[in-house]
Amino acid sequence: MRTDIFARLDREPEPPKIEIPRMSRTRLALFGGTSAFYLAIVVAVLVSSWLVTLDWKVMLFRPYQQWPELHATLDYFVVLGQRGPTAVMVAAWLGWRSWRQHRLRPLLVLGAALLLLNVTVGAVKLGLGRLGPHYATQIGSAELFAGGDIFPSGHTANAVVTWGILSYLATTPRTRRYLSALSAVVALGVGLTTVYLGTHWLSDVLLGWAAGLLILLGLPWCEPLIARAEAMILAARGRLREALRARRRGAPPVPVAAGGLRPAIHPQRTPAPCAADGEPVAEPVGPSVGAGSTGRAAPVRTTLAQPRPHAVVRSERTPVTPAGTRRPGHSRPYDGRLTSG
Repeated sequence: MRTDIFARLDREPEPPKIEIPRMSRTRLALFGGTSAFYLAIVVAVLVSSWLVTLDWKVMLFRPYQQWPELHATLDYFVVLGQRGPTAVMVAAWLGWRSWRQHRLRPLLVLGAALLLLNVTVGAVKLGLGRLGPHYATQIGSAELFAGGDIFPSGHTANAVVTWGILSYLATTPRTRRYLSALSAVVALGVGLTTVYLGTHWLSDVLLGWAAGLLILLGLPWCEPLIARAEAMILAARGRLREALRARRRGAPPVPVAAGGLRPAIHPQRTPAPCAADGEPVAEPVGPSVGAGSTGRAAPVRTTLAQPRPHAVVRSERTPVTPAGTRRPGHSRPYDGRLTSG
């Protein structure tokens, strides 16, 4: 009998009701405000406003030279915003959760978020073509449309989305609050670390925070599509399982011996071939051994399609004729022909 522990290992009991985030008025207001902030940053950089001047001041300050003792630690910390390692870590955790809950929604939400991140952030990066601080050519310039790809900051936007997914998929309000605070700290730290290392302008980080937050706020619009995709995948998996079970329930093939021969059958159990009139065809083997076998019919050997060599063991004992036999005796020597008696 299965115990409760093994039952929980096989399927984790879900909360009575998992609330899927929807586009409430609060979320819509946050989405609109973040969109306005996003556009303001882009316009400020396009017109080379005070924000571009601040970018140059921070870059010329060179934080990595002011606090060199932090350089080695922050080199490792910034990996928390790198897309490859963070996606693998979060996908492993969400995959385990999906297996425990027998649901695909966590993994599908992560896939949808990363797809939106690559499309939106990548398009703006390539469209504006801004150069990074280490490749700047003119002091005070916004360095736009020069073939770069650092505006907005991909590390910052990825940190917001990847770690924010954990709070988005939380099933209890308390867990959601804790994970929201943790993801915010990681995203803020990764963005400021890129400014410290000199790989991004400050405006790149601001736009990266806004880009990642917009994706998290807009995920509820993707929930109906995610639900349909999950239903289709589970239905396809069910059909595949039924097909495999039906194949396993089929009749097994007849076993064939080595060399393509059928299993050997004992000659005594093989029916003798029959003639056209239905009488069996017999082949005399020869006279029987022993003097007391006079008048006894010779043994009959059935003919096989493919005879195989085998040893025939015969009894050397002379058969004893019971008293009062009905078979008539005769003294004529045996001539090798079959008798009718």
